[in-house]
Parts: sequence; C-alpha cells; structure tokens
Amino acid sequence: MGRLAWLDPGSPPDSFPDPRLALAEPEGLLAAGGDLSPARLLAAYRRGIFPWYQAGQPVLWWSPDPRAVLFPEHFRLTRRLRRRLRGLDWEISVNQDFSGVIEACATTRTDTWLVPAMRQAYRRLAALGHAHSIEVIAEGRLVGGLYGVALGRAFFAESMFSLASDASKLALLKLCRLCRDCGISLVDCQMPTPHLLSLGVQCLPRHRFLALLGSVVTGPSQGPWPEPPGPVAALAEG
Repeated sequence: MGRLAWLDPGSPPDSFPDPRLALAEPEGLLAAGGDLSPARLLAAYRRGIFPWYQAGQPVLWWSPDPRAVLFPEHFRLTRRLRRRLRGLDWEISVNQDFSGVIEACATTRTDTWLVPAMRQAYRRLAALGHAHSIEVIAEGRLVGGLYGVALGRAFFAESMFSLASDASKLALLKLCRLCRDCGISLVDCQMPTPHLLSLGVQCLPRHRFLALLGSVVTGPSQGPWPEPPGPVAALAEG
C-alpha cells in the first residue's frame, strides 16, 4: 500500500516523489503540502502531476491512472457542430481575458477546488507567459472558455466553462487548432468525463502518458499566442 508524501513549503520545487508511487485510493493522490509557486507548479506539470484540493485542505498533488489526453488532430468536430459554427456570430480570442476565464471557471462550478490561492497562482503563471486562456464571446459577453499551462509541445488544460450551448466545445476546438498550428502535440485533460470523451479525448495508462510526456515537455513553449477576437465561424473551415 502506498504512502502519502509530505512536501515542506521550503523544499526544492522539484522534490516530488515518482508519480508511479501515487495512491490507488484515492486514485492518483501523490503528495500533500508545498506551495503554489510558479517554480513548483511548472516542476509538477513536467512530471505529470497537478494540484487539486478543497478549501481548508493543504495543497494536494495528483497523478491519476489512467490519464485523459487529447491529441489535437483527434478532436471530434461533428457535422452538427460544424453547421452550428457557420451560423454563429460569436467571436473567439486568445489571452485577452485570462482573469475573466478563470473567475468564470470558479464561479460556474458546483465544487470549490478553484480556491482564491489557486486562481492567484495561475494568474502569476499567465503573467510569466506560461498559462493561457481562450475566450468565447457572444454579444460582448464572455460565454465560454478554458485555461491551462503550455510547456514545450504539451498543453495542460486545467478547466473550462460554458454559459451557452457548445461554448466550451468551441474553446477546445480553438485550442486544438492553435496546437496544430504551433506544434503542440499533446493536450492533457487529466480526468475523463463523458463530455470530454465525446469530443475525442482518450485514456492512456499512466506509464504510457508519462513516457509520452517526457518526449514533448522539454524545450520552449510553442504557444498558444495572444490573438484578438475573430469570428467563431472561421473554425468551421479549418
């Protein structure tokens, strides 16, 4: 039976145990403690580890098995969604309203894992150029989006939200188009859901995910880059 590791806030940022030592119950829990400094967050992502915890808990670090991933070229753009795209007068942008996206991700969910400390940590990563957002806008209002962290040729999708039908799907489609254009080959979706699986997400055993991650996470980030609002309908033609 595995044993939960404890991280001291003063410990080196990369002092995580091997992800393969994560507990089986609860599935994927690897360590507790530490902090949400940019250096520790980036070290965690490079090792296939991410933070997730509730208010009142220490920071909890996870590496679940299996792992939900999306290869950008495998996004499932159905004929229905393509037709809908052509009829929408919405807009979509990149890195124009990171704070708005992360606040919407926090306030539109029923759970509370995006606590203020987590939101502030990802704002710091965004200011450093590591975290990115995609915004879906209808009639001047933010109706959908996602945010995550880019490292090398990997994008770690953290959360998304939707206030209008298909808005989060469009944000994920935009992410996949950006990844294709700038050489990102892997989108980490962490945990599978029926919604994600319907869009082309698949599950990999943790050992396969970690091996794949090691081959794509090094080197400078490839994007995505800031992009002003443009028509959502253009996504139907990509």
